[in-house]
Amino acid sequence: MAYYKKIFRHTLDKRNLTKNIVFLKLDTIYGFKNAESIQGLIHSENGNRCSIKCLNRNDVKVFTIGMRFVSIFKSLKSIYRHQIMKAVQIIRGESQQLLQLLDYPDPSPSDQQVKIAIKASGVNRADVAQRKGKYPPPPRVPENIPGLEVAGVVMECGKGVTKWKEGDQVCALLAGGGYAEQVVIEEGQCLPIPAQLSFAEAASLPEAIFTVWSNVFQRGALKKGEHILIHGGSSGIGITAIQLAKAFGAKVFVTVGSAEKAKACVELGADVAVNYKIENFEDMLLEQGVDVVLDMIGGSYLQRNISIMRPEGRIVYINAMNGNTPEINIADVMKKRLTITGSTLRAREYTFKKQLAKEILEQVWPLIDCGKFKPLVYKTFSFDEAMLAHELMESSEHIGKIVLVR
Repeated sequence: MAYYKKIFRHTLDKRNLTKNIVFLKLDTIYGFKNAESIQGLIHSENGNRCSIKCLNRNDVKVFTIGMRFVSIFKSLKSIYRHQIMKAVQIIRGESQQLLQLLDYPDPSPSDQQVKIAIKASGVNRADVAQRKGKYPPPPRVPENIPGLEVAGVVMECGKGVTKWKEGDQVCALLAGGGYAEQVVIEEGQCLPIPAQLSFAEAASLPEAIFTVWSNVFQRGALKKGEHILIHGGSSGIGITAIQLAKAFGAKVFVTVGSAEKAKACVELGADVAVNYKIENFEDMLLEQGVDVVLDMIGGSYLQRNISIMRPEGRIVYINAMNGNTPEINIADVMKKRLTITGSTLRAREYTFKKQLAKEILEQVWPLIDCGKFKPLVYKTFSFDEAMLAHELMESSEHIGKIVLVR
C-alpha cells in the first residue's frame, strides 16, 4: 500500500499553519483535545473516508471527513509520497517501556542543517532514562526517538550549509532522534569521521568526547601534571576521559566495579584503578590527593571526594546516579577553596556546541589520527535489537561503548 506522509499533531499553543490545518481540524472533530501528541501517516483515502495510522499509538483510526478535506489530501500525494523512514520508538505500556522499530516521517533540513543517512548510533545511559520517562528531550526534538550521537553520510544540505556536501562521512552530536535511518542536525555539530575509523567507532565518539572536553578541560580546567579521579572508569565517558587526560599529561585515577574493568582501564592509561566493591578510594588516594574529579555517581561520593581534594581542586558533576541531595561539610570546601560544579550538555545552545566541536576538531581529532586516542566499542546491535542494547546498558556489564548499527 502506498503511504502518504503528513505529520499532524494537536498543538494548542501553535497557530494554524497551512499544511497542518486539516489535522488541527481533525483534532477538534475527533476528540484529540487531551490526547498525547498525535503523529502519523495517511494510509489511503477513498471517497470521503481517510485511513490514518497513528505512529505513537501503534493502531489505525478511520475518520470520515468532508469532501473539501479529501481534495486537500489528494493534492498532498505528489508532495509527500514515499517520504517515510524507520525509527526506533519508545512504546510505553502500563508497567514497562519498550523500543520498537516502526515507520516514522523522515526529516527535512532547514537552511543551516544537514540531513544524515545514519549508519550507526551510540547508546547512552541518557537514552535509557528517556525511555523510562525520566529525561525528556528539549523542545523541537522527537519525544519518542532516543539517540544522542550518530555516524553516517550526508545526504542533503540546507541552502545555507557551507562546511559539508552530499557524500561526506560525518559523526554528530544530537539532542535526540538518533535511533533512526535519517536525522537532521545543524552543520556545526558535525565532525568528519577519521579515515581509520568504522561508522560504529565514529558513532561512539560525540557524546563522550563533547562531555569530557566540556567538563574536564573547560569546566574542570585540568592541566598537565595534575591528578584526576574519574568515577565510572569503564563507561563510555570513563574510557574517553582516561585517554584524553593521559594524552594531556595528567595522572589518572579511576573507580570501577570489577578486576576485569580495572585491568581494561589500566591498559587504556589509568595509573591507578580502584575496585570500589572491595577497596575504598578515599583511603587509597588521600595521601596523593586529587585536583579534578569527574563524577557521575553523586550521593555519598561527594563528601568522600571533598576529603581527598588538593587545595583549589575542582569537582565536576555530569550525573548523580546515587542521589542528588548528599550532606557535606562546608567547612572542608572553604578551607581547601574548592569548586563544586557540573553541567548537562543536551539542552545547551547551538553556539556552545558549535564552539565545542571546533575545539574538539583542533585538540582531540589529531590524537585520534596519531593513535593516542582509540574508540572502544564493547558490543554492537542492529536497530531492531535496541531493547537488548538498553538491557546491556542497564546491567553495567559493558566496558566501553554500546552501538546500534545497520
